[in-house]
Amino acid sequence: MPRLDAIRQIGVVEQTYYRWRKQYGGMGVDQLKELKRLQKENDRLRRAVSDLTLDKLILTEAAKGNF
Repeated sequence: MPRLDAIRQIGVVEQTYYRWRKQYGGMGVDQLKELKRLQKENDRLRRAVSDLTLDKLILTEAAKGNF
């Protein structure tokens, strides 16, 4: 089965396939798993920083007596 037929069969746009191939083409399975793990960790840390920043802003406003 030609590559483009397989791409269409799974419902992926051809442009997306080539973008993925460019981004992930040289990576092995272990590297991709590590990349996914690091992306999840990064997202978790971003949420934590966001929550802490919001808490700090609230406490700063409360300390000024604006509530």
